[in-house]
Amino acid sequence: MSSTVALSGCFENWMLASSSAIFRRQLFLLKTLGGHCCRVHMERIHGAEGARAATLEADAEGIIRKITPVMDPRLYKGQAGKVAVIGGCREYTGAPYFAAISALKIGADLSHVFCTKDAATVIKSYSPELIVHPVLEESYGVRDDEKASVFGKVVGDVTKWMQRFDCLVVGPGLGRDTFLLDCVSGIIRHAREANIPIVIDGDGLFLVTNNLDLVKGYSLAVLTPNINEYKRLVEKVLDCEVNEEEASEQLKLLARRIGDVTIFRKGKLDLISDGERVNKVSISGSPRRCGGQGDILSGSVAVFSSWARQRLSSTKEATERSLSNPMVLGCIAASALLRKSAALAFASKKRATLTTDIIECLGRSLEDICPAE
Repeated sequence: MSSTVALSGCFENWMLASSSAIFRRQLFLLKTLGGHCCRVHMERIHGAEGARAATLEADAEGIIRKITPVMDPRLYKGQAGKVAVIGGCREYTGAPYFAAISALKIGADLSHVFCTKDAATVIKSYSPELIVHPVLEESYGVRDDEKASVFGKVVGDVTKWMQRFDCLVVGPGLGRDTFLLDCVSGIIRHAREANIPIVIDGDGLFLVTNNLDLVKGYSLAVLTPNINEYKRLVEKVLDCEVNEEEASEQLKLLARRIGDVTIFRKGKLDLISDGERVNKVSISGSPRRCGGQGDILSGSVAVFSSWARQRLSSTKEATERSLSNPMVLGCIAASALLRKSAALAFASKKRATLTTDIIECLGRSLEDICPAE
């Protein structure tokens, strides 16, 4: 604490000679946050554009129109997107279904779910549209002397499909069984080697927060934390509390510290950053906060980021560096579509609105923004 007070005193003398509102704000932060957060804010003051970070409202509907592929009869199955969800265990079968079916409702051609055997039959019963692979294993069904061989089989069963996918969604309904999480860690490493984009949500964020090397430095990774998951990430990476007054700058710093990843901070306003700049989506959504909306979002990010990659690889248009990241574009598009769909569902169902009602509004909401014809 003594070093923090001394640091604040030095800055106070400096501030007296400055009329800058930005620096007065920094002094307040130095005095109130203390400890490691002081060092975080010092880093931001001296870092490139640190104290001048701006939050920009994204042109979400414009992005959706730009990256959504046209409906072309010459396309064949799979060209509009192939998504895989890694998740689903005994306790949780709804979350992987919501993520996978949302991808199809938006316009992906194929949607796979890799889950445990206990979850597979249940998930299959929800929809015949999903391709379900009962290959994941939990520790209760594996003897200690079998774990090495079962680990290799599980990872192998998933990775043999890897090159067929445009994006993986890791975490919905995954649970926290230690052996299962070890297997998923192996799957993530193989996805990185294959250069497959990864959206990390739900229990996948629990896994990644405790092992940041899984995504550190991987520019095709997206983390989609809710308020509690974001709090744990900030505490782990920045060693301080969430600072709502400096939310945008803290998010940008968090993305930089992890390294190249895109972070989608869910909340009243959605904030998205890859460490270059912060994009905001504030389109009105729904006051109904039924469970499962985050799963819709993760499936949506997977589809839109895949489309954005295709768009960017096929065009030579000059774009801003911060808006040439397909994962950022995918997050912005997914945020806007989910918010519009939730608002549409709420207008009809009010307090009775469920996640399935929102899913049914995805297609209509996308059509309103970007007509198929």
